[in-house]
Amino acid sequence: MKRLKSFFFVSAFLALLLISCSKEDDLNDGTIELTGLIQVAEITTYQYGTHTLTTDGEFYALRSSTVNLDDFVGRTETVIGNKIEGYPIDGGPEYFEVLEVE
Repeated sequence: MKRLKSFFFVSAFLALLLISCSKEDDLNDGTIELTGLIQVAEITTYQYGTHTLTTDGEFYALRSSTVNLDDFVGRTETVIGNKIEGYPIDGGPEYFEVLEVE
């Protein structure tokens, strides 16, 4: 019984640690909020995304069918969107479909 309590305690601690270490804000409807500098994607080894977003130490590839990301190039903005399944690939960054920019 003592072993089961220890296992439960360690599992709960690890779950809380993983949640608190996330740099992305996961909103209630499944969308994710990221804040950082938006740039046009240059030639890359991973070859996906039209734009990039750089936060403190993190880097993301972006695309959008609803927002003209060129309007926000060179600016620090908050984007709201969804992770695109199947990415990252080829050592590239996470890939997001931007739904709106705040």
